[in-house]
Amino acid sequence: MESDSGKPSTETQPTPALLSRALDQSEQVHNKVEQAAVDLSSVNAVLKDEIAQGVPLAKVETALDQSEKIEVHIQEAAADLVAVNDALAAEIDERRHLEDQLSESDAALSQSRADERRSRHSALHDAVTGLPNLTLFQDRLSTALAQADRHDWRLAVLFIDLDDFKVVNDTLGHDAGDRVLQVVAQRLQAVVRAGDTVSRRSGDEFLLLMLEAKDRANVAAFVARIANSLAEPCDVDGVRVLVRASIGFAFYPEDGRSAQALLKLADAAMYAAKNQKTGAAR
Repeated sequence: MESDSGKPSTETQPTPALLSRALDQSEQVHNKVEQAAVDLSSVNAVLKDEIAQGVPLAKVETALDQSEKIEVHIQEAAADLVAVNDALAAEIDERRHLEDQLSESDAALSQSRADERRSRHSALHDAVTGLPNLTLFQDRLSTALAQADRHDWRLAVLFIDLDDFKVVNDTLGHDAGDRVLQVVAQRLQAVVRAGDTVSRRSGDEFLLLMLEAKDRANVAAFVARIANSLAEPCDVDGVRVLVRASIGFAFYPEDGRSAQALLKLADAAMYAAKNQKTGAAR
């Protein structure tokens, strides 16, 4: 029998009270056997004395009958004891079996939950950098915009593109390129504040959500800090790799009030910075 949760019902499990009663019954039968054995020994002793003293045969036969009856009781009690012990052993085996089933069920449930967490994480994070992917970024941006609208906050969306990243892949290989992307992700995470979100959009493009931005000057200073951090050489298996980025940003609410508008303007500002080779624009 199983409960609604899929685990074996505790109704089928031997409880400590049941096991205790079985042990008590076993002990009672055991005591009965011992007492019968004592009685049989006493009867036999008396019988020997009577035979030795020349007691009439009729009395001896009566004593023998009594001895045989006691012996039958002993055999019956011994059989009862075996039955009780077998039942007790069966109860214990069943309990162990059910406990093993529960343990396996718990392990399977834990594994299922772990698989679900990994699956959910994989669906919302980039496999190379571990950063939130575009889906998760858009979800957080939508939430941030709702909060900003309610509390009259300002925020900024940054669009970051690595310059000439294709050269890294072509000359050093894609494994080295992935390592560079990981270094970039680490540097971006190191400069953002708590609550901000860094995301890998695709390829060599990253997005950044800056919450509670004060003004354009504050965002521009933040962009400059990011650009300087990314400009530091990367060491990839002993090879010194220089990475530079073009960064564009859009400011809420002046540049747009929707996620789509802000992303579009930040993208356009990034391309303007790339064409002008200024590193940052907007």
